[in-house]
Amino acid sequence: MKPVVAIVGRPNVGKSTIFNRIVGERISIVEDIPGVTRDRIYSSGEWLNREFNLIDTGGIDIGDEPFLTQIRQQAEVAIDEADVIIFLTNGRDGVTAADEEVAKILYKSKKSVVLAVNKIDNPEMREQIYDFYALGFGEPFPISGSHGLGLGDLLDEVAKHFPSDAEEDYDEETIKFCLIGRPNVGKSSLVNALLGQERVIVSDVAGTTRDAVDTPYSKDGQDYVIIDTAGMRKRGKVYESTEKYSVLRALRAIERSDVVLVVLDGEEGIIEQDKKIAGYAHDSGRAVIIVVNKWDAVEKDEKTMKEFEEKIRAHFQFLDYAPIVFLSAKTKKRTHTLAPMINTVSENQTLRVQTNVLNDIIMDAVAMNPTPTHNGKRLKIYYTTQVAIKPPTFVVFVNDPELMHFSYERFLENRIRDSFNFVGTPIKIIARARD
Repeated sequence: MKPVVAIVGRPNVGKSTIFNRIVGERISIVEDIPGVTRDRIYSSGEWLNREFNLIDTGGIDIGDEPFLTQIRQQAEVAIDEADVIIFLTNGRDGVTAADEEVAKILYKSKKSVVLAVNKIDNPEMREQIYDFYALGFGEPFPISGSHGLGLGDLLDEVAKHFPSDAEEDYDEETIKFCLIGRPNVGKSSLVNALLGQERVIVSDVAGTTRDAVDTPYSKDGQDYVIIDTAGMRKRGKVYESTEKYSVLRALRAIERSDVVLVVLDGEEGIIEQDKKIAGYAHDSGRAVIIVVNKWDAVEKDEKTMKEFEEKIRAHFQFLDYAPIVFLSAKTKKRTHTLAPMINTVSENQTLRVQTNVLNDIIMDAVAMNPTPTHNGKRLKIYYTTQVAIKPPTFVVFVNDPELMHFSYERFLENRIRDSFNFVGTPIKIIARARD
């Protein structure tokens, strides 16, 4: 479970600069799969061999709220989500009334807070940090976002406050799944429909995710855990008015799941935010099912379902492997189709292919569609082997990995999919030079 770090502070202290410094190039990766969009508010960083998620509260647009109200709301979000909070101030301005306002909120939170004083661009300016002891968070760390100074010491301190890496102890056969989607697509109703029809809820167990509840239940001899995020139950102006929070909540749930259900509103149709959230599911490498809820409210004829499916495939080209289930949580119609599909895609995530069978498939594929050439040099494939599951990952040993064009990699993936049942799971193909 990755710890979550949030950067909090009044405007113009350099939150986004520090955010970009810590995550480096990760947020500017160009994704060549159509339809995957990125949200810069949330990204991954790594320090001392420990990965963590980073929230930039400066990227949050609260709207037309008064200045101090915005600061307070942004801080409250960080408090809800984070294990450790970086309280960022500006050394050139000294301690301001807005800094003191943020300090009051953070002090009441009982969270781990590390105080950083930004814009200390040279050693002569270090004396300016002493005023910041008055904020009550111990030693202030002098840093410079523009020059990258002092971030190592700051992150050393942040890492000391990371929670232990312990994960909940579920049986290996238990399938953990979560429901993600923007607000009001019916996630909670669907959870209730699934549990209501089983009537064998074991208990509500507090999960490792803050404010989340893991709900174990069984059906037809299979054990499941629904990882329900606090975002489904939490009500408040900030969470309802800012669609980005559905992404924050979803990411933490995805991380702990085997299967991700991307829930769409059949009545309202597909909007851009659905694509953002689905993009995170794809990036995670988890098995994915697209669930179209509220299907009872849609006026239908014999073509409606097929036309909606075509729309989904057009908008979510990067999830072409994900099966689509149409249902209604409200009427419980077709909800019985969900559990078998969850079982299937979970099995496919852990499917292992025998090496000799895999190589026969790859060699047949090459015979059917010869490998590409570049600058007079032809790609040669020597050998392929599966090296991992969750998701299934294949290493293709070649003469030169640079010759493996994306389109040919896609061709090989499609041949593997045609030969084995990998519905619902992404596949990774890695080209590696043969020693």
